[in-house]
Amino acid sequence: MFGNAENYERFMGRWSRLVAPRLVDFTKVPESGQMLDVGSGTGCLAFALAERRPGCQVVGIDPSREYIAYANAKNPFPGRVSFEVGDAQQLRFPSGTYQACLSLLVFNFIPDPEKALREVRRVTKPGGRISAAVWDYGARMRMLRTFWDAAVSLDAQAERFDEKNMPLCRAGELSLLWERGGLKDVDEQPLDITMRFKSFADYWEPFRLGQGPAGEYVQSLSRDRLQALRDEVKRRLSLAGEGTAFDLPARVWSVCGAVPGNA
Repeated sequence: MFGNAENYERFMGRWSRLVAPRLVDFTKVPESGQMLDVGSGTGCLAFALAERRPGCQVVGIDPSREYIAYANAKNPFPGRVSFEVGDAQQLRFPSGTYQACLSLLVFNFIPDPEKALREVRRVTKPGGRISAAVWDYGARMRMLRTFWDAAVSLDAQAERFDEKNMPLCRAGELSLLWERGGLKDVDEQPLDITMRFKSFADYWEPFRLGQGPAGEYVQSLSRDRLQALRDEVKRRLSLAGEGTAFDLPARVWSVCGAVPGNA
């Protein structure tokens, strides 16, 4: 469901680019040093780090070779940012390598997030900050909430694919994970953004690209069922017409904590 970098960019990349600088600021990333982007995807968080902190060096790791190749090809900071294939649950880096580690819209997809956090903590220096952000799938990520509410109203089986059932996407869940992981000064905050859509097609067509749980569900539908879902989503958005521009709000839950010890 996350195998095509170009399609992911069309579907969720524009959302990630809005959230990335907000996460950098929330984390209070130091002005310089080594930073790790955990689950770097197509690179937007690493690029935001490099842009907002010109004194830092960033390494991004992701399990997808295609995403890594895409990020390296698009990299506007080749002297300070690099990407490599890697697993957050088993990092190759020595202990205490990084001043800060950040993860954008990924932790809920990691098979063992507790193991991943232990690894991220290990490679972060004492006093260094570790942060992550995950969509509020159940309520305030309106783009996906509208889609899944429409899908479930037409197909009860869609409930088991609904991203509101994913871990770590509700208030307090990330902070509990961070506290259990032994981090101190844990702070969880909502970060809100708004996305502008030029038309209904601008909203709808990326769902057909097969990316993420919603895209995977769309590809499973027959032509008639897909048309019915399209019509229901459009109805729920209360648009005046196909070409009407509109805004949708979105929220991520973000958490930050520090590795015990002096920096």
